[in-house]
Amino acid sequence: MSSATPHHTAAAANSGLFLAAALPPLLAFNQTPAATLYNQLLALAGWGLALLLWARSTPGWRAGLKSPAAMALALLLVAPMSSVVWRGLPPSLGLGATAIIGAGLAVLLVAQGLSTSARLLAAEAFCWGLLATGLLTVVVCIVQVFLPAAADGTFIARSGVVGSAVGNLRQPNHLASLMMWSSIAAVFITEKRGWRMALAPLLLAFVFTVVLSASRTGYAGIALLAVWGVVDRKLSRSARLCLLATPLMLGVSWWGMSVWSAESGHAFRAASRLSEGAGSPSRLAILRDAWALTTANPLLGVGWGEFNFAWSLTPFPDRPIAFFDHTHNIASQLAVEMGLPWAGAVLLLLAWAVVKGWHAAFGRESYLPLSISVVLLALAFGAFKKFEVHGSILGAMLLAWGAWEIWRTPSTHDDDSSLRRAALMIVLAIALHSLVEYPLWYAYFLLPACFALGLVLSADAPSTSAATAPWQVIGALLIAGSAFAVLDYQRVVAIYMPSEDSVPLNERIANGQRSIFFSHQADYAAATSQPPGPLALAAARRTAFNLIDTRLLMHWSLSLEKTGDLEGARFLADRLREFRNPTGDNWFANCEIAASAPTMPQCQPASGVIDWRTLR
Repeated sequence: MSSATPHHTAAAANSGLFLAAALPPLLAFNQTPAATLYNQLLALAGWGLALLLWARSTPGWRAGLKSPAAMALALLLVAPMSSVVWRGLPPSLGLGATAIIGAGLAVLLVAQGLSTSARLLAAEAFCWGLLATGLLTVVVCIVQVFLPAAADGTFIARSGVVGSAVGNLRQPNHLASLMMWSSIAAVFITEKRGWRMALAPLLLAFVFTVVLSASRTGYAGIALLAVWGVVDRKLSRSARLCLLATPLMLGVSWWGMSVWSAESGHAFRAASRLSEGAGSPSRLAILRDAWALTTANPLLGVGWGEFNFAWSLTPFPDRPIAFFDHTHNIASQLAVEMGLPWAGAVLLLLAWAVVKGWHAAFGRESYLPLSISVVLLALAFGAFKKFEVHGSILGAMLLAWGAWEIWRTPSTHDDDSSLRRAALMIVLAIALHSLVEYPLWYAYFLLPACFALGLVLSADAPSTSAATAPWQVIGALLIAGSAFAVLDYQRVVAIYMPSEDSVPLNERIANGQRSIFFSHQADYAAATSQPPGPLALAAARRTAFNLIDTRLLMHWSLSLEKTGDLEGARFLADRLREFRNPTGDNWFANCEIAASAPTMPQCQPASGVIDWRTLR
């Protein structure tokens, strides 16, 4: 902010940004059926507040419209509603995705347009928020693992995974990525404030929490922190050595948890997860199936939000048995849903943005140590998978080379460069996670990532101040829209969590189907609880765009049978058999009973393949 900005205004703006970064991952309260909906709405409202408070500090936002990141998000912004108009995607799903992507674009443009002084203040407030949420999440995870009975579900979420922490986001990989962000924020804050003695214990706490999460993605993120320590010559030697020591912190934390598990008899999930290897077979299988769908629909894809629909209703005899609503890889997901030309343009623009950001933050002198670090990491990982001793030796060699590289190169501090590098590491950490999952489909990850990318790709700010109207209006809309969504969601909550004096189920479902943002959730209840017939069939077709599961396939098939489409009923039953689900197997057990088999059309296979598009 400019020097003329009143102190109380600057403090309010910093507080708003702090809250936007800190609060969403800490919220534990939730209501069925969406476990993290309130976290996402809190993120949208928090970043809406940040847009309101920082609107007068973005003189260069118009120049940011030409950045590759802004163009990529603009291409993504039109995808959801295009599927609503031309592909039959329910408006409730299209509106939600459009709101989140649009908010991301707004946050990116504001961050790119900040003046130089405002960028430094904003970056520090942002990192303080990430650091605070990380420290409080460490406490949450310690309770979840060591004092699980104390997790009340309102302030501290209960872990549904034995021997593993999940944080209040209720997902181990999300927890691990949050710990990576908190680690990066800790580096930035301790360097800026000169609190170098505090960095090592902070990093140890966050690495220990990654071990509690049992997230293999988190282990890769720790390797990324070590590489950062090697290549970033703007950091102090002590900070670089602390980052390089994070793999050692991982080993110490692992050893400590193993000893505790052996002596206490409690489960330590990370040990069993490591034995599964680096890649889940089901994840590799879903990538294979997604590529098959991509090659079958190369130009326009299957449609935004329609991967699960297309994949579940396409014959794949060797499909993974879990019900996937995402390919767990950002490139694969965009390609299968948007088509190769559209997705290729988005991915190239995002890659261009990252490369441009790397040049602005690190410069060309970082390429040699970066290349050596990556090669040694790859060799160490490959050797560890086959020969643990050799992998450990290569890992030790990497650490030794990194320590020597740090010791021989002097540190040169630069506030702007340090800001860009920390922000870029935040982007790279979540990009790494996006190769094996889909964190950027959640507002509490997408919006901070867009803000960090905007700090890296700051536009040349003009001397004149920019109009504040767009950001104040957009910020107010995000806050008001989030509040409305909470009220709108209660229509659906009443279906799944009825009160003692609630109206009959059919009335609650009808009321939920009038929801603007969540009618697809009410459609699921209609499709699976109402008698098979035309109304249940129409609801099944709408809710299938959200997630197809065993129960929905069974009821959908019965509704097709009831309306006279026996071939469609048998085709859906064939798809259900491919999932090899116990509930489905029990249903098909009726086919072994002579009295039931003749009257159950699903016992016979379909005579041909039905195009999944005709089932919409």
